[in-house]
Amino acid sequence: MEKGKGLARRWAVEFAESPSSSSYHVPDPLGFSRSSQDLDDANGGRQKKDAEAAWKAQKAWEVAQTPFKNLLMMGFMMWMAGSTVHLFSIGITFSALWQPLSALRSVGKVFEPYKDSRVDTLAPKLLFLALNMAGLALGVWKLNTLGLLPTHASDWVSSLAPAQGVHTKSQQVM
Repeated sequence: MEKGKGLARRWAVEFAESPSSSSYHVPDPLGFSRSSQDLDDANGGRQKKDAEAAWKAQKAWEVAQTPFKNLLMMGFMMWMAGSTVHLFSIGITFSALWQPLSALRSVGKVFEPYKDSRVDTLAPKLLFLALNMAGLALGVWKLNTLGLLPTHASDWVSSLAPAQGVHTKSQQVM
């Protein structure tokens, strides 16, 4: 006997009845009720919202920690630039100052996608601000090591009034 001929197929599906017809009805399995499914859908929606809020909180913390990576990279670049005043070291230093300043101006925009009534973004924002302030402090420190900040008395000599000469008696007699 040839294979498949004369034998009924074991796994055959009849599509004679359409699912939209009224006679097509598959009974619910044992232990299943439609009302419990509706409750599960409501719980599933709540769980989905909770999962989304947890995801937003996690992403907000990740965004808050990104200035730390930039801080390490900028510190390494400043170290490689050296402590002499030349175009490369000045460019690196002003880049180190500009990046935190622009990030501090756009804190609201950075955390806008993670705004939710269930997500508290205050702590990530504070961390973001603190890390950018540390980056700003690193740039100011580099300016000071390059000698570009007026921190010594000799830097302000030009604004001092000229010293009055001390006259002695021998100079007055002449």
